[in-house]
Amino acid sequence: MNSLDGIRVLDLSRVLAGPWCTQTLADLGADVVKVERPLVGDDTRGWGPPFLKQADGQDSAESAYFLGANRNKRSITCDFSTLEGQQLIRQLVSKADVLVENFKVGDMQRYGLDYDSLKALNPRLVYCSVTGYGQTGPYADKAGYDFAVQAMGGLMSVTGERDDAGGGPQKVGVAVADLFTGMYATVAVLAALRHAERTGTGQYIDMCLLDTQVAMLANLGANYLVNSPAKPPPGRMGNAHVNIVPYQVFETACKASGERDFLIVAVGNDSQFAKLCDCLHRSEWAADTRFVRNQDRVKHRDILIPMLAECFMTQAKSHWLATLESAKVPCGPINNLAEVFKDPQVLHRQMVQTWQHPLKADLPLVASPIKMSETPVRQHLPPPMLGEHTLQVLNDWLGQSPSEN
Repeated sequence: MNSLDGIRVLDLSRVLAGPWCTQTLADLGADVVKVERPLVGDDTRGWGPPFLKQADGQDSAESAYFLGANRNKRSITCDFSTLEGQQLIRQLVSKADVLVENFKVGDMQRYGLDYDSLKALNPRLVYCSVTGYGQTGPYADKAGYDFAVQAMGGLMSVTGERDDAGGGPQKVGVAVADLFTGMYATVAVLAALRHAERTGTGQYIDMCLLDTQVAMLANLGANYLVNSPAKPPPGRMGNAHVNIVPYQVFETACKASGERDFLIVAVGNDSQFAKLCDCLHRSEWAADTRFVRNQDRVKHRDILIPMLAECFMTQAKSHWLATLESAKVPCGPINNLAEVFKDPQVLHRQMVQTWQHPLKADLPLVASPIKMSETPVRQHLPPPMLGEHTLQVLNDWLGQSPSEN
């Protein structure tokens, strides 16, 4: 049994934010039907290489990007720019609990598939629209892209090395505005489903990347608003933390090969700082009035950090990791992805699962991180081939036999 058994989701979204939401709903047990354009499908099917290999070693049409955001879904093809396609979507909506779409503002209304049109068919429908900038406001008509939103939403102003150290604005290595929007959308859909369950009435959800990115500023956003206008906006600090010291990357003695090596130290309170000082054989620093409290260390970071950096350069990373971990000082290696997927904790937590895909047995993919004791997430359907389940879905949802299709 899964948490969302019996919930039907019509997924008209593509690329990442919408599919990330619907993949999570599918993991939780919802029957997610992904509606794709005939012959082409979701844009991300072509976003490679890498592509999944066919038996003859040639690239298939299944990109790794698509595979990573569409597990546990069924795929049908439908061109809802046509009257026939629109009619099919309306039939499916009458049987759905949730619809998720991420078309530009006004597109769904043009097809007669907007919320106001569809709620007349299904008053319980939860309808979630995901856009770049929302359904209202001066930017509503603009197409939204994660990269642009990371820039406009302030994230790139606080990501990257300090300007005085030769840095400049950087985006995050994965599309975090898309991913966070997908997760916020999931939460909103679940809340709306609870409301529909109690009242029999669905609702419209207006999710956008820019809103999410601004919300994601978290403590930095709060720092600015509380200090404004007395102080300038926070800037880039590289791997350092604006509110906590020491909480950053440190270089250690070189590897045997001569390569540079690094670790992270994440001291979150004053007692941990005292333990760090003991590990470095500099216990007196923990009693230094400039460093006793975190706020003192933040104020005097330009003095403290070079002192710590000099100590870390005296031993290899392995030495410091063992020493700090034994003293319960938060620290860690900086792993590449090969190291991540070999990490014993990642392996123990089963964060890679295999799927029986039509083109590859035991296809390894990153697993859902959700661990639930009574209603665990499911590992049911591999990411679908384009239109793979059209006849099956029309039969399951609409009772249509192949001869009727």
